[in-house]
Amino acid sequence: MNKTVNPKDLTSEDDVGPLYAARKKVYPQSVSGTFRRIKWGLMAFCLGVYYFLPFVRWNRGLGAPSQAVLIDLPNSRFYFFFIELWPQEVYYFTGLLIVAAVALFLMNSIGGRIWCGYLCPQTVWTDLFYAVERLIEGDRRERMKKDKSSDPMKLERISEIVLKHSIWLLIAWWTGGAWVLYFNDAPTLVKELVTFQGPMIAYIWIGILTATTYLLAGYMREQVCTYMCPWPRIQAALTDEWALNVTYRYDRGEKRTSVKKAAELRALGQQVGDCVDCYQCVAVCPTGIDIRNGPQMECIQCGLCIDACDNVMTKIGRPKRLIGYDNDINIHRRQEGKAPIYRIVRARTVVYSAIIAAIGGFMIYTLATRSLLDVNVLHDRNPVAVKLSDGSIRNAYTVRLLNKSGYDRVIAIDANGPANLTVHVIGVDSVTPDRPMIVIPRDSTSELRLLVTAPAETNPEKSIPVRFHVTDIGLGEVASATDNFVAP
Repeated sequence: MNKTVNPKDLTSEDDVGPLYAARKKVYPQSVSGTFRRIKWGLMAFCLGVYYFLPFVRWNRGLGAPSQAVLIDLPNSRFYFFFIELWPQEVYYFTGLLIVAAVALFLMNSIGGRIWCGYLCPQTVWTDLFYAVERLIEGDRRERMKKDKSSDPMKLERISEIVLKHSIWLLIAWWTGGAWVLYFNDAPTLVKELVTFQGPMIAYIWIGILTATTYLLAGYMREQVCTYMCPWPRIQAALTDEWALNVTYRYDRGEKRTSVKKAAELRALGQQVGDCVDCYQCVAVCPTGIDIRNGPQMECIQCGLCIDACDNVMTKIGRPKRLIGYDNDINIHRRQEGKAPIYRIVRARTVVYSAIIAAIGGFMIYTLATRSLLDVNVLHDRNPVAVKLSDGSIRNAYTVRLLNKSGYDRVIAIDANGPANLTVHVIGVDSVTPDRPMIVIPRDSTSELRLLVTAPAETNPEKSIPVRFHVTDIGLGEVASATDNFVAP
């Protein structure tokens, strides 16, 4: 007799399976090889730049900050070696963001998730934390054995855990500490922080970044790449069939068998695959996947499985690169007996490269030719114009002068508009009343009130443009701005 099932008794697990799977801890095994050496080199370079760049000095003259890279928020400046950017030049940061985004697209179209596997901060710091963990607790098998131990409270085990987490916290703390050094003079801020005289906001940010680094690199690890990061999902829409990704070459690897069985079958003249099911590619994977199952979102394409497989192939006397940077097009070509084709230069990569070159070139050109003297003019709104007792008309303006150079400037102010107009600067004495001359201190802005008067005989009947010119008397450099001269 069939039992009737009430639909209300069915759970989501009965219907579609569990909606949440608990995390399985990953124990990546250490490996040596070409890609591991590349990752060590890039890690050392990236961390070296991040941690020590704030201490690099750059001479900008007397009174100017000597830190090579500095985000000076109180004075609204960004310094990068010989470059100094002002708030008015924020478009350079927009250009940099565009170039960075397109460069990410270019990397993806050439070699898949190169950024994720080698340069992403999450990858770099997680790699560093794994190195500390292996140094203290041992490699994969030792760590797995210790985690499954029936007596986890041994003094030796406790001391290992305490030491590991202490080093993790130290790395995380210095990560947060290095970040705040980019916003103030590094040696000075370090001294203030050590003596507990630093600004509270610095301690707050150090605490935030220490906690996030410790949690993301020490605990969440591959979970960040799989669930938190949007790039795996975005890059899947940006890639094409010619992009090179870390790929298991199943045309060569299948049919899998053991080393002993493969040798026997080859001796009989039978065709067998090179994969011996050693699972070394899985053991070294930082996200714990099996690359032989094909493209997977969890794969960050770090290349460590290539090193692991190459080591095994060398030991059993088979050709390397059973796993390598490749694509399905070439796998199918080899199955058909054709030579593989690698198209690095194609429409997609050319367009991306052209965009990077165009935007980068434009930014370099504008940066090299930009004026270090600038002027902004704002017309008074209330009243917009005043008619004086002698019949002349006067307009008032607020003028902001920017001296971006490292020296003081003597500038003259001129205006072109109504015939025979006169310019007067309020509150500033000048030796030439008809052409006011002002001293602007170096690397600063000066705000002035200007009165522009048109005599009665040349009064405009309607609004006409008026152009202000500020001229460096010594260098002849000129900056201009346009507004309107308004009739009452």
